[in-house]
Amino acid sequence: MNLNAIKYCLRQGVVSLFRNFWLAVVTAGMIAVSLAILGGFLLVALNVGQILYNIAGNVEISVFLRDDADQELIRTRLDGLDGVREHTFIPREQGLTDFGYALGDSALFAGLAGENNPLPDMFRVRVGESDMVEALAEKMRAFPGVEFVDYGEELVARLLGVTRWLNAFFLAISFLLAASAVFLIVTIIRLSVMARQEEIGVMKYLGASNFFIRAPFFLEGMAMGWAGALSAAVALGAAYHRLAFSLQREALLFFLQPVTDPEKLWPVFAGLLALGTVMGGLGSLVSVRRFVRA
Repeated sequence: MNLNAIKYCLRQGVVSLFRNFWLAVVTAGMIAVSLAILGGFLLVALNVGQILYNIAGNVEISVFLRDDADQELIRTRLDGLDGVREHTFIPREQGLTDFGYALGDSALFAGLAGENNPLPDMFRVRVGESDMVEALAEKMRAFPGVEFVDYGEELVARLLGVTRWLNAFFLAISFLLAASAVFLIVTIIRLSVMARQEEIGVMKYLGASNFFIRAPFFLEGMAMGWAGALSAAVALGAAYHRLAFSLQREALLFFLQPVTDPEKLWPVFAGLLALGTVMGGLGSLVSVRRFVRA
């Protein structure tokens, strides 16, 4: 394919877009709606995953020590465990104060201070991944001087179960929405091409090759797909930014802080642009194929 052919196809694509401007606008608008629905769901899935990750990152393992336990030895062993993010030693006096504070009065158990304190010394351990909690807890139970290890087994098990279920759910729904968006884009562009089948017939009658018939439609489809995807990305980005700003100002919703890291957000919007552009071009090729063969 020479340079003149490329220039001709580009020129014909631009002319066709302006000639059928309102049809192209409607097509791009429908593409934007379908991709905005898909992108909105992907953003919801991204934020739900972030919330679950934050919850999992706050799971703690409480390691209770016997009176004769060697604190430095246990600290050294905790440092040597892969998956341990941080650990804090809590002496029994502080534990008693924290317990009273959790119940609303830090001096509630003041009479149990000193030798009357029933609480043992302990380490609070945070791990990097929630699915490592059980294995790490078993290793900590084997440490010399450890009397008891607790990490809320039922809570962690439920959290892992919910995480797996939501991941499978979001993956399935994302696939269905993506397939629906692709089908809708192809259908919309096919209707656009069908409305111009007379134009294709005239081009064939004048002796135009299949390539010269398909190429302008392909470029036109890419342009409509890109315009629709860009509109969806801009509208979705603006709405998400406004919502994220509102949630960040609400102190009571600290656990619902939305994802604002550009490195996590840009794949969603870049994926929408790529999907819209590629499906626009491929949709045009698939749609015009039947008329070229006719």
